[in-house]
Amino acid sequence: MKPPPSRVGSGGSPSSEPLRSLSIVIPAYNEEKRLPSTLDRVLQWMCGRGLEFSELIVVDDGSRDGTAELAESRDGVRVLRNPGNRGKGYAVRNGMLNANGAWILYSDADLSTPIEEVDRLYEAAVKNGAEIAIGSRAVDRTLVTVHQSVFREWSGRAFNLVMRLFTGLNFYDTQCGFKLYRREAAQNVFSRQKLDGFSFDVEDLYLAKKAGLKAVETPVRWANVEGTKVSMSQGLKSFADLMKIRFSK
Repeated sequence: MKPPPSRVGSGGSPSSEPLRSLSIVIPAYNEEKRLPSTLDRVLQWMCGRGLEFSELIVVDDGSRDGTAELAESRDGVRVLRNPGNRGKGYAVRNGMLNANGAWILYSDADLSTPIEEVDRLYEAAVKNGAEIAIGSRAVDRTLVTVHQSVFREWSGRAFNLVMRLFTGLNFYDTQCGFKLYRREAAQNVFSRQKLDGFSFDVEDLYLAKKAGLKAVETPVRWANVEGTKVSMSQGLKSFADLMKIRFSK
């Protein structure tokens, strides 16, 4: 069965407020080669967007290459350095808790989802009165222009099925690295996040549900970019983390 165009959590009321204040958080680990084009594209988009407040934060997760130095050399980029390689969950949490915008987006460093799609997330949040909007590859798969391997796609679907059974979260894709939070919601959720690995997205959405925060899932354009940092062992650990999320909260 084809899923509906968006999936909505609980509570909230719609608003017509325009997007005026935005922080963008990019976690980065050994991204020296891919980061320059990403920063150029994001900074150009932010400059032309006419925001009253904007900031771009790169969180370096203990990179062994020149990721941090490259980001620090760019005007308009604030760099946070993790104390060593702590994991994507730790990096995103660090950035989200240190961001100052009224809305905060975190995006993967490879821009597999184009930065322009933030408007799609914001419109979904406003329309549904949500504090959180998550990008999804599964709601409308026609928007996926470059697919992952068959193994990775089916592993992702299996993870989502197990995730829904264990947590009760009604989302089709929790792992797309493109999510928008109202700042107050981000402070609420990320201050309580415990997981540092790749399951942090599920934990955050579970915490949001427990706090009565409304989340909406909306389709975004997405194209796979080679160079994933997720190993087989980390993928398997993500399944085990679902047990921790379900029974420790």
